[in-house]
Amino acid sequence: MSATATPGKLLVSPKDHTLIMIDFQSQMSFATKSIDAVLLRNNAALVANAAAGFGVSTILTTVAEKTFSGPMFSEITDAFPGQKLLDRTSMNTWEDAAVIDEVNRIGKKRLVMCGLWTSVCIVGPTLSALDQGFEVYVIADACGDVSDEAHERAMDRMVQAGVRPMTALQYMLELQRDWARTETYEMTTGIARKFGGAYGLGIIYAKSMFGASEGH
Repeated sequence: MSATATPGKLLVSPKDHTLIMIDFQSQMSFATKSIDAVLLRNNAALVANAAAGFGVSTILTTVAEKTFSGPMFSEITDAFPGQKLLDRTSMNTWEDAAVIDEVNRIGKKRLVMCGLWTSVCIVGPTLSALDQGFEVYVIADACGDVSDEAHERAMDRMVQAGVRPMTALQYMLELQRDWARTETYEMTTGIARKFGGAYGLGIIYAKSMFGASEGH
């Protein structure tokens, strides 16, 4: 056996998966206690902008948007101008025919999901997709629930079933993966500067003070 300088197959790349962002809506966020609302919005924005920037096939879905839950976060919809939101009545996204039609139209077996709430709107579709042979990742810090316990037990349950957890920043950096990829370097660091918290501040400082950049 010998090592080669190639990425592992378990790493995500822009063209090998579909991102499904689920129920990032006002009514759902009001009761979300496992993550601060500002951090949740930043992480959702980071994921959405990274996916849009890298050309990831993305499905945006809401539940009872007009009658109860309200609009999807503008941080997400602004990243996908003009994209149709698939509104549902079902708590389990995987039981909605329009969403499944879109999953089948795109045709990718690897799915990445995030949304509100973890224990209902994420557990439902992830376990359903796994049952049908899909490979599923969940962006844990772009999800939230009514309590820490609810979020953590939901993550435990999904991981035990075979879901692979990751974080919002990890997701973006895994799409970039090499700072020498100059065509997406400015986009990636720009998203990090805007939504990446302390990491973004570090990029701003390094570029302002020293003109520094990764990979150069």
